Amino acid sequence: MNGNKVEIVFFDAGETLLHPDPSFHELFVDVCARKGYEVDVEQVLKIQQRLAPHLVELAEETGITAPSLDADDSLTFWSHLYRRLLGELGIEDETLVRDMYGTFSSTSSYRLFDDVLPALERLTEMGYRLGLISNFEEWLEEMLVELEVGHLFDVSVISGAEGMEKPDPEIYRRALTKAGVDPNFAVHVGDSPANDIDPARAVGIMAVLLDRYNRYPDMSPRVRALTDLPDLLADPLD
Repeated sequence: MNGNKVEIVFFDAGETLLHPDPSFHELFVDVCARKGYEVDVEQVLKIQQRLAPHLVELAEETGITAPSLDADDSLTFWSHLYRRLLGELGIEDETLVRDMYGTFSSTSSYRLFDDVLPALERLTEMGYRLGLISNFEEWLEEMLVELEVGHLFDVSVISGAEGMEKPDPEIYRRALTKAGVDPNFAVHVGDSPANDIDPARAVGIMAVLLDRYNRYPDMSPRVRALTDLPDLLADPLD
């Protein structure tokens, strides 16, 4: 498939377009400090990295596999995760757990990666439509408007509004239907092989891995920054 056949480029949101500001671990430390807990940033980062590969197991502990689909499930799941992180630091404080959830559920706690706006604007100039396929609560659309990029997306398929989460391939089919395009003319870009790359390819969408931290050097196609995407799409992808 040649890049000039592509009509729409879909994007994941979390850790692809936006991230906690200034970072998850720094924001985590800030919330702790407000409650009088002195926590080391590097220690939180190491715990976060250690627990990250086990998010599926952590979800199973709560019995919730799709937290973005229900507000109560979201509260239960993320509170459990913050409780586990705090427990690793020797902190047991339910008030702090609630503060963590409130902070990380606030639109003011996120910002775009620096490469997002230049990449989106360039893709728009090149004639591509833009779309969103994300596992996120419904307030993602409000946040993208506040971040002044919401108007750039022709199609938004957000799990909290659709009642299904990635890696369910049906969420990709729904995005194609909303966009009115054949999968052969769509590209999806995301940071997760399991949630973005595999299910997109399962429905016939070309998937490009965004690998900001060089975790998957053997995967292809991939980009290290979104500003590399326009050039990739301008070349043959098969």
